[in-house]
Amino acid sequence: MQRILRATAIAAGLAAASPALALTYCVEGAYPPFSETSADGSIVGFDIDIGMALCKQMGETCELRKVDWDGIIPALLEKKCDAIMASMSATDERKQVIDFSAKYYREPNRFVAPADTKLDDSPEGLAGKVVGVQRGTIHQAYMEAHYPETQLQLYGTQDEMMLDLAAGRLDAVMASGIALDAGFLSTPAGQGYAFLGGDHYDPAVHGTGAAIGVRKEDTELRDKFTAAITAIRADGTYQELEKKYFPFDIYGGD
Repeated sequence: MQRILRATAIAAGLAAASPALALTYCVEGAYPPFSETSADGSIVGFDIDIGMALCKQMGETCELRKVDWDGIIPALLEKKCDAIMASMSATDERKQVIDFSAKYYREPNRFVAPADTKLDDSPEGLAGKVVGVQRGTIHQAYMEAHYPETQLQLYGTQDEMMLDLAAGRLDAVMASGIALDAGFLSTPAGQGYAFLGGDHYDPAVHGTGAAIGVRKEDTELRDKFTAAITAIRADGTYQELEKKYFPFDIYGGD
C-alpha cells in the first residue's frame, strides 16, 4: 500500500493562476471510528472527514501519510507531514514540543473490562491488576498519574490491546470511551465486555481536547486551521460529518 493516499480537493473559485499548496496530514489509521484502514488500503473515519473539510475550507489540497502513533510527532518534526490529524489531545506536555489548533472535539475516557468482573474503576479497585493502554497516549499518562499501583501493559495500537483483553491477558483497558464503544463494544468481539465505572478526565493530563498538531514555527498554518474549524462549525459542515459517526455532539462545549 502506498504510504501517501491522495484525498480531496481544491475549493471552488480558487484562481487557476494561484494553485493551492498541497498539505500532508500524518494520520494513524488504527483508531476507529476516528481513523481506520479499510480493506482497500484507504484511510477513513471522523478525523479524516474533518481534515478534508478543513482543507476544502482553506482552499488547499491535502494528502494523508499513515504513521504509527508513537512515531507521529517525530514525523511532524522531521517534516514528513505538515500537520497531525489523529485525535491528538492538546496537552501541556505536547505543547513543549509542538503547537496546536483550537480543539475539534473532546471526549470522555473510560475503562472496559469483562462484563462479569468484580472490579471497580477506583485506584484501589485496580491496584495490582493489569490494565492495557496505548503507548504514548494521554491514557498512559493518566494511569501513571492516578493509578500508581496498577500494572500497565503498553501497546502500539488499540487493536493489539483489545486482542489481549479478549485473550484474557488483561483485567481491563483504558482508552477513549467513544473509540472503545464503536471499535469494540459495538462489534461481535465486544460481546461479554462492558464499560467499567464512569468517565475519567483530568485537565492537567487530558488537555483541552483533540486538536491539529503543527510545528511551533508554523503559526500561520495553526491559525488557518483554527479559523477553518470555526467556519465549518458555523456553516453546518461539522455537524453533518459528526452525524455520520455519533448520535450526539462530540464537540464537548467551549
